[in-house]
Amino acid sequence: MATGVGTAGREFYAARVIQLASVAALGGFLFGFDTAVINGAVTPMREEFGMGSGLTGFVVSSALLGCMLGAYFAGRLADKIGRIRVMVLASGAFTISAIGSTIAVGPADMIVWRVLGGLGVGAASVIAPAYIAEIAPASIRGRLGSLQQLAIVVGIFVALLSDYAIAAAAGGAAEELLLGLAAWRWMFFAEVIPAVAYGILALTIPESPRFLMHKGEERKAREVLSQVLARGIDLRISEIRRTILRDHDTRLSDLRRPSGGLLPIVWIGIALSVFQQFVGINVIFYYSSTLWQSVGFSEEDALLQTVITSITNIVVTLVAIALIDKIGRRRLLMIGSAGMFVTLGTMAVVFSQARLVPGDDGQLEPVLEGAAGPLALVAANLFVVFFGMSWGPAVWVLLGEMFNNKIRGTALGIAAAAQWLANFGISTTFPSMADVGLWFAYGFYTLAALASFFFVLRFVPETKGKELEDMD
Repeated sequence: MATGVGTAGREFYAARVIQLASVAALGGFLFGFDTAVINGAVTPMREEFGMGSGLTGFVVSSALLGCMLGAYFAGRLADKIGRIRVMVLASGAFTISAIGSTIAVGPADMIVWRVLGGLGVGAASVIAPAYIAEIAPASIRGRLGSLQQLAIVVGIFVALLSDYAIAAAAGGAAEELLLGLAAWRWMFFAEVIPAVAYGILALTIPESPRFLMHKGEERKAREVLSQVLARGIDLRISEIRRTILRDHDTRLSDLRRPSGGLLPIVWIGIALSVFQQFVGINVIFYYSSTLWQSVGFSEEDALLQTVITSITNIVVTLVAIALIDKIGRRRLLMIGSAGMFVTLGTMAVVFSQARLVPGDDGQLEPVLEGAAGPLALVAANLFVVFFGMSWGPAVWVLLGEMFNNKIRGTALGIAAAAQWLANFGISTTFPSMADVGLWFAYGFYTLAALASFFFVLRFVPETKGKELEDMD
């Protein structure tokens, strides 16, 4: 079996570590698939259900309410029943949601199914980085943690490619495909396959050694570590034992300082999560096909453009995986913030100059003329480049490793819940902000990118190369 060299001369079984991390990261794949699959369905669903801008925005973002709840409770539940069982529960939520969304009869029940799927997304968003951080050697933890983001962007790509293929096969997303169902409904049903596969594969990997130690099952913890580490198992066991000697089932009170208020590290995790969403990345993946149609692209070309954007996201995530354990988390985040500030600012300026014309629904829509259209397209894709190489993977890596063993599950759940709440706010408000003007929406995201740079510079700690047991 191939080995690698970890910190303090420890050797690890690279192939086995990557296998375990990859299975856990499948939750990220479903996370990306579930949140992006609605992209191709927004316009035909809106027309079939007769929804206005406000209700459309809520239906699209309603899954994020489930994500928030799933993330909040998943951390605490995982501390009680284990990481693997929560993965299986998330798989079940994904599967039921996909089937329900396929046969939804109106916005009310679509919201219910979207929220249920969101519970699975939220749980997966917490469990994958926690599990990966807990089984990974410190020297490659950043790269393995980045597999979560890689899985997310691959899930987004597959969802958008699936949307494009299904719409093309039917001759349009609103056209009938099979069994009397419109193509946009089959877009949702496509999620059943990866959802079931996730649950099955989750049952093939061992429980986290830190959870096993917390439950007093040292023998099993040693067995798991022996699959990962070629040597240094006794030292790792003693390090884990040291951090849980006075441990108990995590409570919310553990996240508070004796003097009152949340621990500073928890606030940092919450702020990282909020900034990751306030730059508007999910507007690109939730609304991009609708957005590009509004500036002159056909439905087919707009869907194709979202596929190209998602491929770009995958490539730059691979760049992040190569860099994150070399240059560190903080530097990567600051590079990303600077790039996002420039590209989002460019989009804000371009759309501020757009000519407004009445659309099919009578509302004014922006039209980009001459070089403005290609410039906006390049800026949007460069924005994805800078986000994908930095804030996409680095935030999930940091959330998985910056909290100490005592509070990790609960603190990660709180931070992830904040992320989904911020995502909900951004996604819900985008249609209304776009009614004011796309320049207004992108101007807000530009300011958030600028603020994120100074936040990282001032507050975010570097965790590169540190063992989890050494986190403050």
